[in-house]
Amino acid sequence: MKHILITGSTDGIGKLLALRLAKEGHFVAIHGKSDAKLSATLKEIKQQSKNENVISFLADFSDLNAVKKMAEEVAKKMPVIDILVNNAGVLMTNSNRGTTDIRFVVNYFAPYILTNGILANLKASDAPRIVNLSSAAQSTINVQALEGKTGLGSNEAYAQSKLALTMWSFYLAEQEPLITVVAVNPGSLLNTKMAKEAYGQHWSPAEKGVDIIYNLSMTDLAQTGQYFDNDKGSYAIAHADAYNASKIEELIQITDRFFPNI
Repeated sequence: MKHILITGSTDGIGKLLALRLAKEGHFVAIHGKSDAKLSATLKEIKQQSKNENVISFLADFSDLNAVKKMAEEVAKKMPVIDILVNNAGVLMTNSNRGTTDIRFVVNYFAPYILTNGILANLKASDAPRIVNLSSAAQSTINVQALEGKTGLGSNEAYAQSKLALTMWSFYLAEQEPLITVVAVNPGSLLNTKMAKEAYGQHWSPAEKGVDIIYNLSMTDLAQTGQYFDNDKGSYAIAHADAYNASKIEELIQITDRFFPNI
């Protein structure tokens, strides 16, 4: 039995993955930002999987203080974490908090804070893994935008935030050689809430994304410090900046300046 935490798991591929793993008898922790939706999803997964080893964590990832509190709660309730799937993400939104674009906050800063807050729990596992959900959309990071000094369009902010997540994935893989860290594009325009809200259409079923995240989490497919592009069905080369040591260093320095106590 593995102990698995999946963020953003009250709908879409996160929920389908949680249900699949719960049905296999694993200890599964789900996460959501709506208390009512989280409670309903928890009940549904327990009933469908006939597995009582399912717990939930509530946090709005656009509120980084809430993310910090969630990390503390996870650290207490899950002394050992075998697999962390950083799945929560946002593309279209009507809200923003603070000055930095909400896509940077939810898609990059939140998983950064959560992961660093529970690293000790991951290291307590015999074979820990972190699966970070990237995207085929990756774009050079505008440092001014990352620091909240200028604005971006939603698609551009999303692409930059996903590159930031990928760059950090590669960095983390080097810093933590005992943890397998892999970034994955689960598939473009899957049949999920995010794709419907953004584009009103989809190219592939959500299960395509579920299958690859499952395989990277549970099988020997995972290769640390690599990027898997599920549009191609193989490991691939990410954006060039993800291999640029000076740009990665700049990203981490800015991030650490924002969160000196992490």
